[in-house]
Amino acid sequence: MTDPVQPDTFRCGHVALCGRPNVGKSTLLNKLLGQKLSITSRKPHTTRWHILGIKSNQDYQLIFMDLPGLRRQHGNQMNRFMHREVAQGLLAVDSVVFILEAGRWLEEDVYVLEQLKSVNKPVYAVLNKTDRLADKGELLPFIKTLSTYYEFVDIIPISAKTGYQTAELEKLLADKMPVAPAIFPDDQISDRNERFFMAELLREQLMRFLGDELPYCSAVTIEHMGDRNKAEIVITDIHAVIWVETEGQKAIVIGQAGERMKKISTAARLSMEAFLEHKVNLKTWVKVRDKWTDDERSLGQFGYQH
Repeated sequence: MTDPVQPDTFRCGHVALCGRPNVGKSTLLNKLLGQKLSITSRKPHTTRWHILGIKSNQDYQLIFMDLPGLRRQHGNQMNRFMHREVAQGLLAVDSVVFILEAGRWLEEDVYVLEQLKSVNKPVYAVLNKTDRLADKGELLPFIKTLSTYYEFVDIIPISAKTGYQTAELEKLLADKMPVAPAIFPDDQISDRNERFFMAELLREQLMRFLGDELPYCSAVTIEHMGDRNKAEIVITDIHAVIWVETEGQKAIVIGQAGERMKKISTAARLSMEAFLEHKVNLKTWVKVRDKWTDDERSLGQFGYQH
C-alpha cells in the first residue's frame, strides 16, 4: 500500500517547543497531537529528553520537538545532558515556539531568550495559561512590552489546558513551513518506541507521588516487554526497574509494607493500558545505583544518550 500523493503545496518542517521549566511545553504538545505523548507533572524538569511528536494531515506535517526546560544552572551530568539536548534540538528545527506564562516575565525567561537569539531561528512567543488570568486586560501591556525584547514572528495567547487558540497556533506554524514532502508516514506520531513511553509513564507517577521527596534521583528502565494471548485477550507483560541513588530513597519509593510502590505501579499500569489500548501486567523492582545522575556511564546505560 502506497502513501497518498501529496500536493505540490504540501509543507513539512520541525518546530521546537522551548521555554523555562514548568510553562506547559509537554501539555501543549499533547494538545496539538490530540493524545498524550509527553508526560506531565507540576515539577520542573519532568521532561529529560527531546521527544518528537508528529502531526500530519493532507496539507502539512509538523514535527514538534518537546525540549527539556532551560535553566541557567547546569549542575550535575544529568542537567548538562538536558542542556545539550536543548542546544542540539534548536539547531535542527525550522522554527521555535518560545512558551511563556501569560503575564509573567521571569529571569529564567530572559535566559531562554538569550539562547534563542544565538540560534537565529524564527521565534513565535506563545503566552500559555491564559485560563489562569483573572483580568485578560493584563495581556495587552504584557504583549506590548514583550515585543520590545525581540522581533518575534508573532505573539499568540493560548491555553494548552483548554485548547484556546492552539488550532490557530498550529495553522500559523504550518503556513510558514517550507514546501517539502512528509518525512514520516502519516500514521506515525513519534520517533520513540513503546518501551520508551512505558518507562516514561512509570516515571510520571514517581514524579506525581514523590515529587517533593524524590525530586530528580529516579530513573526507569524496561527490562522486558512482550505480548501474550490469554483467552483471546492481548496482555503485555512489562518488567520495569526504578533506579535511585540511596537505600533511603529506595525505602521512600517502596513505602511502608510496599503500599506506596503498589499505588505508583497501579497508576502507571492504568496509564500504560490507556496508551496501548489493552491489558498490561506490570512488575516493578527498585534498585540502587550510587550517584547515577552525575555518572556518564550510568546515564548512558539508562538511555540518556544524544
